[in-house]
Amino acid sequence: MLHLLIRRILAPLVRMLYRPVVHGAERVPPEGPVILAANHRSAVDTAVIPLVTPRPVRFLGKAEYFEGRGPKGRFVAAFLSALGYVPVERGNAKAGLAALEAARKVLDDGGAFGIYPEGTRSLDGRLHRGHTGVGALALATGARVVPVALAGTERVQPVGRRIPRPAKVTVRFGDPLDFSRYDGMEASPAIRRAVTDEVMYAIMELSGQEYVDAYHRKPGAADAA
Repeated sequence: MLHLLIRRILAPLVRMLYRPVVHGAERVPPEGPVILAANHRSAVDTAVIPLVTPRPVRFLGKAEYFEGRGPKGRFVAAFLSALGYVPVERGNAKAGLAALEAARKVLDDGGAFGIYPEGTRSLDGRLHRGHTGVGALALATGARVVPVALAGTERVQPVGRRIPRPAKVTVRFGDPLDFSRYDGMEASPAIRRAVTDEVMYAIMELSGQEYVDAYHRKPGAADAA
C-alpha cells in the first residue's frame, strides 16, 4: 500500500516540483534482472533514480535505519522499504559479502538493483575508478547492466545540506550492456575488472565527466583497495 502511494502520488509530485529531464528510460528492460549502475553526485541520487525509472529499483540501506523503535521508527522502516531499500549490516569484516549477497538475491528474483560503482559520492565532480562489485554481480547473475548518468543532483543537495532545494536535474539511461560472453568466468579478477571498466566507460560517455583511473577517497582518507 505504501509502495503504491509513493509511486502514484509522491513520485508525480516530486517530478512536478523538480522537473527532471530524463533521456532513454525506455532502454531499461521492462522485466528480468537488471543492474542500474550510476555515477554518484549527491545523497539524493538514490531517491531520484527510482522516481524516473519505469520499474521498481532496489538499493542497499544501512540496517540501523530499519531498527528504530516506536511509531516513528516503524514508519521510517516501512517508508524505506517502500522506496526499495534493502537493509544490510555495515562496518564489519563480512559487510561486503553480505551486501553482495543481498544484491544477488534481488537479481536472482528478477528485480532491478541500483549500484554506484564508485562506492561513494564524487566530491570533485569527476568520475572515479569503479569497484568491481558491479562486475561480480553481473557475471554471477547474468543480469544486464544499464549505465546511468546523473547531473544536477549535486546542486539539489550539496554536501552538508540537509534539505533538498529545487535545481535542474538530468538523468540519462544508456543501452543495456550484456556480458554473457564471459559466462563461466566470474571467478577471474581480471574479467571482473574488465566488466567494471566497460561499465564505467559507458557512464563516462553518458555523463561527460572527466574520468580518473583511481578510487575516490574522502579528504584525509587512504585509497580503497
